Amino acid sequence: MKAGPSLAGVTPEQANRAYQAFRISCPSLVKKPDVSGLTRPEDWAPLCAQLTDMPQAGEMALGWFRSNFELVEVGDGKAFATGYFEPEIAGCRVPQPGCETPVYRKPPELVEVDAAAAAAAGTPRRGRLENGVMVPFFERSEIEQGALARRGLEIAFAADPIEFFFLQIQGSGRLRLRDGGVMRIGYAGQNGREYVAIGRVMRERGLLQTGGTTMQHIVAWLRANPEEGRAIMRENKSYIFFQELTGAGPLGALGLPVTGRATVAADPKFVPLGAPVLLEMDRAEASGLWVAQDTGGAIRGANRFDTFWGAGEEAARIAGGMQGKGRAWILVPKGTLARLDAAAPPQR
Repeated sequence: MKAGPSLAGVTPEQANRAYQAFRISCPSLVKKPDVSGLTRPEDWAPLCAQLTDMPQAGEMALGWFRSNFELVEVGDGKAFATGYFEPEIAGCRVPQPGCETPVYRKPPELVEVDAAAAAAAGTPRRGRLENGVMVPFFERSEIEQGALARRGLEIAFAADPIEFFFLQIQGSGRLRLRDGGVMRIGYAGQNGREYVAIGRVMRERGLLQTGGTTMQHIVAWLRANPEEGRAIMRENKSYIFFQELTGAGPLGALGLPVTGRATVAADPKFVPLGAPVLLEMDRAEASGLWVAQDTGGAIRGANRFDTFWGAGEEAARIAGGMQGKGRAWILVPKGTLARLDAAAPPQR
């Protein structure tokens, strides 16, 4: 672990977006333990106290980050970033011809236990109880074939199963209703099964041409090969359950609204959830100051990030083609690096 560079490459616009996003997540840093071990709730308290009385914008926001933070590189710092967005797809509140793919709420029998307890017992962390024993929950193919049907768990229906599949990957989205209204849905739970990136599966099988691995290319192949496409989508056994959102949204892993072009999903084992992050990537769009306000099933490792781009066609285009490589640093309150160095065991 070592200190990082300055914020010389960050623009005032990026700093302003990050500052506003950080104002949303800072209270969580004070309340919740940081499982990464980098920071403590009391480290963030003075900064969060400043935010209540200090609206900042542009150069002022950038100056505030420079004055109050130091940059820490975790691991080798070699970062990989993808993108996600809030899709809008056709849907309906009750099933209708051409609108029949269920959008399920979290089933009451889906339970989650402490990770350490699950590991000790050799059982899934998420699952369902059968005769008092935790067993894996239904996987995607079982759910799509009716394992949860006719139980009143449907909160809505999607018109296109392929579009709904990708909305599940994004974790939240909007249903464009036939009466002209919009229903926002957000993450409510996951079935505990492994997430499989179907783009990687298709690439390994030679189903996609070189350079054709964006979300748009994948969707085109799935539409052109419906039977094979359905089978490939079911290889991703992970299944997401939703809730209707009536306030600000979409919501991230902190239960707080995420911000387009400012929020990243990160692995909380390495990155404090709520902390700012500096990315320097070979994709200019992804470079700049972000805030770690979300997580994801495929986001694992010290320097793996998923950038959030908001809603709309441009957001879908950027997120669908985002694959950036570069370096990452975490912004932590000044004095953190010295404290960590002092606590580290002496080198031999």
